[in-house]
Amino acid sequence: MARIVDVAREAGVSVASVSRVLSGQDKVSEETRARVLAAVKALDYRPDLAARRLRSRRTDMIGLIVSDIRNPFFTDISRAVEDMAYERGLRVILCNADEDPAKEAFYLDLMRNENVSGVILSPTLTLLERFNAADYGFPVVLVDRCERDTDADAVTLDNFDAARRLTEHLLERGYRHIACLYGEASATGRQRHEGYEVAMLRAGLSRTGIALRPAAADARARALHLLGSAEPPDAIIASNGLVLLGVAEAVRESGLVCPRDVAVAGFDDLPWARLVEPGFTVIAQPTYDIGHAAIELLLARIAQPAQTQRRVMLRGELVERGSTVARAA
Repeated sequence: MARIVDVAREAGVSVASVSRVLSGQDKVSEETRARVLAAVKALDYRPDLAARRLRSRRTDMIGLIVSDIRNPFFTDISRAVEDMAYERGLRVILCNADEDPAKEAFYLDLMRNENVSGVILSPTLTLLERFNAADYGFPVVLVDRCERDTDADAVTLDNFDAARRLTEHLLERGYRHIACLYGEASATGRQRHEGYEVAMLRAGLSRTGIALRPAAADARARALHLLGSAEPPDAIIASNGLVLLGVAEAVRESGLVCPRDVAVAGFDDLPWARLVEPGFTVIAQPTYDIGHAAIELLLARIAQPAQTQRRVMLRGELVERGSTVARAA
């Protein structure tokens, strides 16, 4: 069985360098990291994880707790985190909180018991409202959801700006009775609703904001009710990809034609949104970049626990397609 000294000899580096690579530390050149990982693979080296845990409180594991694994947004983020963790010789414990504060608390306890080196977390609104990084005993980086006064490193989209721009896009194309379906249990949904509200207020128009569970079935039911009402909207904004899917189903079931009868726009540039006819106008989120930035922040926090709080806010891209063409004069 290969030993760490064999890996060092194969890679032409010191044992200390091998140890730094395997523990995910940053103080290693990319060339050295690549040589060590190649040697590990060539020798089929398997570190004694149990012994490492006994020697140090830190482990080679990080946690990733997402709020809804069915949402492709979190699938892409998870892929980015896992890709980078693998490059650093780290393992990832992936948990799905399902927007449930009780499950979220259970998984945070699990992370503590597993003695992970840190956690990337997409928090429920319940947790976010009382979040304190000092409560956990390990570094935490928030992803997708964060308030201005939250005490944590975080990576988010500029949700307010994105929703405001999406609403203004519809207004510029002649739509006036615009409804917004948004997630009731997340800061992300709330921030997107606020961006929509500001754009509508500036235009002097009434708002129709509907909070819901951000799932396709719930969105379909709410959209069917809206579209069958006495004063149906002429446009609908969906706050994420699952809500957009539900709205699209409701438009079809109502026998309406998009955008002739109702325009539809949303978030997340999913493959199906590009393939249907007409394609859906969306805010495309840099999901892989969000996940990559989150693990970068986490590794930096693990290496330097006392560093100042860091925030990364990314901008979504407005992708215009046929679902929001200008209304006929």
